[in-house]
Amino acid sequence: MTLKQHPVMISSIASEPGVKATVSQIGAASGQGHYPETQSSAFDPNQVDYDLVIVGGGIVGLTLACGLNHSGLRVALVEAKTESAAVARGQAYHINLLSSRIFQGIGVWDQMRPNVNPIAQIQLSDANYPGIVQFVQQDLQTEALGYVAEHRVLLEVLQNFLSLCANVTYLCPVEVVKTDIQPDGVELELKQAGDVRRRVRTKLLVAADGARSPIRQQAGIRTYGWQYWQSCVVALIKPAQPHHNIAYERFQPDGPFAILPLPNNLCRIVWTVPKAEAAAIAALDQDQFLAKLKQRYGDQMGELSLVGDHSVFPVQLMHSDRYSLPRLSLIGDAAHCCHPVGGQGVNLGIRDTAALAQVLQQAHQQGQDIGDLAVLRRYERWRTPENLTILGFTDLLDRIFSNTLLPLVILRRLGLWGLQTIRPLKLTALKLMTGLSGRIPDLARH
Repeated sequence: MTLKQHPVMISSIASEPGVKATVSQIGAASGQGHYPETQSSAFDPNQVDYDLVIVGGGIVGLTLACGLNHSGLRVALVEAKTESAAVARGQAYHINLLSSRIFQGIGVWDQMRPNVNPIAQIQLSDANYPGIVQFVQQDLQTEALGYVAEHRVLLEVLQNFLSLCANVTYLCPVEVVKTDIQPDGVELELKQAGDVRRRVRTKLLVAADGARSPIRQQAGIRTYGWQYWQSCVVALIKPAQPHHNIAYERFQPDGPFAILPLPNNLCRIVWTVPKAEAAAIAALDQDQFLAKLKQRYGDQMGELSLVGDHSVFPVQLMHSDRYSLPRLSLIGDAAHCCHPVGGQGVNLGIRDTAALAQVLQQAHQQGQDIGDLAVLRRYERWRTPENLTILGFTDLLDRIFSNTLLPLVILRRLGLWGLQTIRPLKLTALKLMTGLSGRIPDLARH
């Protein structure tokens, strides 16, 4: 749809289903470059633009918006970056089995699957200790133990699917300038390039705006946690030998070292080291970086080539003291962050979206107010213990393996022996890693 074909008033642009609002469209509709400034007024819950507004168009925000397709709810997704800028993030993720099933339930997995890489085997090892724990597909009787996907692959499919969701409006690039949470709803002031502004009213605001969530901070929701003494060095490499769809998690005294298999025989490296060492690695040129990487990577895949640049990001554990307030819910990194060992971070966020979508749809079908705290606490009670389990598990793994204290060395090697030889223990660990433990959302039951 273009405005030349369908002239609309300003107030109707954002609420028309299936429309992606742009700066030129809003300007054309208003006949000027901005909306008139108005003061907040008493909120009428019967006159809202949307049932819910999701702020943050990354993987988690998009997954929630797509998961609400056919829900009967009027949804807006607000993203500050352009679509191309959002896609361009050079990241890759471990997608566990539950996340793949949620994507299947939404209807996007068949489009993602040709461009993601299955994990046929996972190998866990502890420094130079010869005992290696191997997990294989036959352990769970599944086609894979998980998948590895580039950020752009997931985001492009989700963006394309969103354009087909008649009940969702994609506001991009649009910035949230102000939020005013009132007892009966939320009023947001939105801004696009050229200082184009408008006000939007919604019953529920969902923050999917990252670990530094401005919405969470403005709402006064406290967080607790800590910065780790480590940082993560990430890089994309191409080995001379095939990776055989094997993922490696190698624990070292200074932090875990993961190798994730990608399509076209590429591998994603997630190398956790103390902050000072990470800063030194970040300063290396490509040849120096490759030489240092080979010392840790080993020679089992032959010569290594670096694809693109290597980068460094900090590592933290963070958990919000609540996920919901009246008219507000947090999902993904806005609610929690964990250590990258095991690649669980994005999977927690995807699971959040499936749980929240289920709670909201059930409430809507029963005629309940989706922004009511009693409704939102159903989501919070569901997800808080599950997320805390993963946050605690990843923190414990890092602390037990990232040291040389003899009692802990003995303990963790006994643990590795148990994982390899005691089948019930192995299956319990696998179900936790693959997301198949805990309460399974309806979206994953297809």
